Amino acid sequence: PTGSLLYPYGPHQGDETNPKHDDGTSEAIALSVPFTFYGKTYETAFVNNNGVISFDEPVRQYTPDPFPLVDERPFVAPYWGDVDNVLGGDIFYRQTTNPALLENISQDITQYFPKSPFTATWALVATWDHVAYYGSTSQKGNTFQAVLTTDSKMFYIILNYWDIQWTTGAASDGDAETGLGGTPAHAGFNSGDDTNFYNIPGSQTDAIINITATSNVKVPGRWVFRVDDFQVTGVDPPQLNNNCWL
Repeated sequence: PTGSLLYPYGPHQGDETNPKHDDGTSEAIALSVPFTFYGKTYETAFVNNNGVISFDEPVRQYTPDPFPLVDERPFVAPYWGDVDNVLGGDIFYRQTTNPALLENISQDITQYFPKSPFTATWALVATWDHVAYYGSTSQKGNTFQAVLTTDSKMFYIILNYWDIQWTTGAASDGDAETGLGGTPAHAGFNSGDDTNFYNIPGSQTDAIINITATSNVKVPGRWVFRVDDFQVTGVDPPQLNNNCWL
């Protein structure tokens, strides 16, 4: 497929922009449609600079911990690492009911989950645009996106990885010049209940830099999960081989 995996984003889409603070976060986002995440419903979310969308409380931690987290924080980690948007890049987010966007999201999810026809009525789109890592002496940036969406019955999260150039900030023992080594970034879900969690293959290893080539829906760089009930993931095990679904 040509063009970007990313759904449209940026100020011209009406996005809010996170403040320029290392380990910063958005303001509390009052969700216009409450979001059900592994059996619990949340009305407040935070888009955290360090590659995390959290519920109820912000997350400022910059070195990722493996899931399941001991402190029961419910959150989604598109790419949890030590982002520093002061050094480079922007973090954008918006809640939207834009019909064209919702139609695109609905078509995508219905294609991946054909047994459960889905018509999105709301989405929260968060995009990390060419964000730098803490302590960077390079121009490297990561671009990735997370979309929370629902039809008020089913709840899905789409993770899009467009350009991943670094895995680790300097305070996580990464190399300031390369952005590699140390404790690499983590991608996945922590339900907050000790039992339900998902780690995208490669998390916290050097291999996470290849997340733009992996998928659970046969679209390299895209991972999609139904998240209202952990039992109904509806995804095949990823085919982590070199064929990459050309």
